[in-house]
Amino acid sequence: MKLNKKFIIFGKPNIGKAEIEGIKSVVNSKWVGTGPITNKFEKLFKKYKNSKNAVALNSCTAALHLSLIACGIKKNDEVITTPMTFASTINSIIHVGARPILADIESDTFNIDPNEVVKKITKRTKAIIIVHFAGLPCKMTEIKKISKKYKLKLIEDCAHAIEAKYNNIHTGNFGDVGCFSFYSTKNLTTVEGGMITTNNSKISDLARIMRIHGLSKDAWKRDLQVKEKNDHFKHYDVKEIGYKYNMPDLNASIGIVQLKKIEKNLKVRKKIYEMYKEKLKNLPIKFQKIYSKNISHAYHLFLIVLDKEKTNLNRDALATFLLKNKIGVGINYRSITDMHIYKKRFKWNKNTAKQSKYLGDNILSLPLYPDLKMNEINYICYKIKSFFN
Repeated sequence: MKLNKKFIIFGKPNIGKAEIEGIKSVVNSKWVGTGPITNKFEKLFKKYKNSKNAVALNSCTAALHLSLIACGIKKNDEVITTPMTFASTINSIIHVGARPILADIESDTFNIDPNEVVKKITKRTKAIIIVHFAGLPCKMTEIKKISKKYKLKLIEDCAHAIEAKYNNIHTGNFGDVGCFSFYSTKNLTTVEGGMITTNNSKISDLARIMRIHGLSKDAWKRDLQVKEKNDHFKHYDVKEIGYKYNMPDLNASIGIVQLKKIEKNLKVRKKIYEMYKEKLKNLPIKFQKIYSKNISHAYHLFLIVLDKEKTNLNRDALATFLLKNKIGVGINYRSITDMHIYKKRFKWNKNTAKQSKYLGDNILSLPLYPDLKMNEINYICYKIKSFFN
């Protein structure tokens, strides 16, 4: 098979004419900041997720940070989370003054191991942040039992899992808060953006104030809201020491269009995912285990893990080989225990979370998006096979 003339991008957003028209509409309205379009996106997203409340933000990182604040996590508290995650999960815990405590992952699902969570609970433990890794829901029955038994706040990092369900219930509805990412490579993108979902109105109300400097009214409500007859001018107040975490209407306009086609795109992603599994099944690699018929995977990432019992070949060598052959790849993720600042601060090392360390050293993500063509899938699989053979 001949070398591709064009580079196959690892993460390609599915943005078309409808999204561009949505952006034009917002620009032509002369209001591009947080306002009616963001409000509309929130309503549509909470309906899709079957949640009572949704608050649009500028990132999932902001969602995680505000969730911890809203859940009352403070200095010297401990928050248990997974070592197989992005830096934002850990950083958010540190930013509220708490200490991240790592519970290792399951070797087959790559999600946090409920048994390991129990082992890490102390008198200082106040919350658990789980990550539905690659779009596969965590074992929520066990995790909910743990959070209830030990009276711990439960935050779901759903950055990979917008469409995912567990026992036919959407992710983001099991914990106190669900946190979503709409980054450019996510299944639903607003270029940059995030969302909190929660069935607790106190949490959503606080997040809504905290996302714009702690103000009682955002600019849209201050400047453009129609006043009732005989109503007098009302000043805004600063209710909390807040942040600049709001989502503008410009971004939300993209999200509204993306949400309309999310289920259609999910079917395409699932088809590509299954093609990969079929074409690569006889190689010395492992796939993420979909452990139950009662879950719905979001198919955000397609992961291959080099099986070191069957091959001496190196993951980084494979990544280099594919890049040289014009195939984009991702490392999602190296174990968080390998990162310099955390090793220095918390003394984490290769023995802190052995399953995560093994996975992080041997994992590779392949391109997975609706615009990926059949000839590109065949080429990717051909090149991976040629590397091993």
